[in-house]
Amino acid sequence: MKELIIFKEGEIALKGLNKRSFEDAFIHNLKHRLRPLGKFEYEKAQSTIYAVPAEEDIDLDEAVERGSKVFGAAALCRAAAVEKDFEEISRKAVEYIKDTAEISRTFKVEAKRSDKKFPMTSPEICTELGGRILEAYPHLKVDVKDPQMIVTVEIRDTAAYIHAGNIKAAGGIPVGTSGSAMLLLSGGIDSPVAAYMMAKRGVRLSAIHYVSPPYTSERARMKVERLCEKLTAYCGDIAFYCVPFTKIQEALRDNCPEEFFTIIMRRLMLEIAQRIAEEKEIQALVTGESIGQVASQTMGAIVCTDAVCRMPVFRPVVGMDKTEIVEIARKIDTFDISIEPYEDCCTVFTPKHPKTRPVPEEVEAAQKAFDFEPLVEEAVKNTELKVIKLA
Repeated sequence: MKELIIFKEGEIALKGLNKRSFEDAFIHNLKHRLRPLGKFEYEKAQSTIYAVPAEEDIDLDEAVERGSKVFGAAALCRAAAVEKDFEEISRKAVEYIKDTAEISRTFKVEAKRSDKKFPMTSPEICTELGGRILEAYPHLKVDVKDPQMIVTVEIRDTAAYIHAGNIKAAGGIPVGTSGSAMLLLSGGIDSPVAAYMMAKRGVRLSAIHYVSPPYTSERARMKVERLCEKLTAYCGDIAFYCVPFTKIQEALRDNCPEEFFTIIMRRLMLEIAQRIAEEKEIQALVTGESIGQVASQTMGAIVCTDAVCRMPVFRPVVGMDKTEIVEIARKIDTFDISIEPYEDCCTVFTPKHPKTRPVPEEVEAAQKAFDFEPLVEEAVKNTELKVIKLA
């Protein structure tokens, strides 16, 4: 029995004349994700993508797990392809659903007949196949409202496909179809979630992180790289820029009013990020800021930091509370890494009484008390690049 994975398009199916480009982008990303498992052949028809193993002994369970994280499909399933003959369909369906049927008590059959030349209608397929399943598994009962098992038969142009229910996929649109952005990635909970949400909207992400040795440890940097590795399951390969930030933070400590430390630091981080982004033709910045979560994320503070920006700054978690953010962090498996006790440079020289309602003119005046430009140029020049590869 030949098995394959079927991906059902979600938002892509609603596209117009550019639908094909979105499908091609999804297949490209899916190929990249499944390549380590072996060779697949890919087909597309009727808002459906088929990934057919071209080699034996491919781990289809792992392929389903990996494929479920590729943005662009609303659902997927592991399915069996059989000849378009009802007797063959019935025999293979009874065999194929055995494991699920043995642990279920109720079921229903759904049929989709896109090939109208098939001699049976969808209701006839449901009735006849349901009878065969009841004969094979007499402990089962039919429940059309809330069944434990849904057996689906799809009669398409090339073959009939049998599966026992869809699995929810990542949704969204394929990464790479909505431009590029630079993520300011700390070691916290919020910024990895921001990355996930932007990738879900098709944005290809690079990441930038700031280190301040000896105030921050090598373990803190390694923690952030591990967060990047987790994100590759959804975002693909990530260009990871690591910026030496010690001299800038020491200059801040020695020359600027303490109440403005965090805001000026954020302004300098954004300046460095956008210079690298401009050089690499990256179109926007992304942060994990949420309104009111900490002193540097009040409306006034965000206005002051954005004043230095020449490109859009996206904040996809800006209106979410911590519980909502943590829920997504657990879903994408970054939460446990994020709460490891290795501090990033944002916690260095934290002011005791930060300004929560800063005035832009006051912040600019405080920043101009010291010429940071040479240090910014040096930090950009000495930034290290490492590509975090898809596992």
